[in-house]
Amino acid sequence: MGVSGSGKTTVGTALAERLGVPYAEADDFHPPENVAKMASGVPLDDEDRRPWLDAIAAWLAERGGRGGVVTCSALRRRYRDRLRRAAPEVFFLHLDGSPELIAERLAARRGHFMPPELLRSQFETLEPLEPGEKGAAVAIDGPVEEVVERARAAVPR
Repeated sequence: MGVSGSGKTTVGTALAERLGVPYAEADDFHPPENVAKMASGVPLDDEDRRPWLDAIAAWLAERGGRGGVVTCSALRRRYRDRLRRAAPEVFFLHLDGSPELIAERLAARRGHFMPPELLRSQFETLEPLEPGEKGAAVAIDGPVEEVVERARAAVPR
């Protein structure tokens, strides 16, 4: 989980490979209307996110405890609760970095539908993991391999 540009795809694919489990990219679950809305610089609202979260929840439920890594911003507690209802064993890794670091990464990214202008709204929406939620925050500063290793170390065996 994390805001756009936090490294969800990069870390998620490497983590899934390291753990030997399937990987799914949350962006692939967005209906075309959501992609168009974000590409035009308009943040999604809860109604926009509903079918997207439901599709991710279905993927998690299909995994049935066999493991898998799926990227998902999961910015609000209620979004994580919705995913958790479908897959109670889900463990969230919050890829955590400063707005400055992530803005720098977004500025260098090419070919993604999410414009850097929406980063502020994502940080405003972000509700970090709370006590009682199964998950861990992982610092994203440093080389990718270090971040992936921190993520792997945080995942329960």
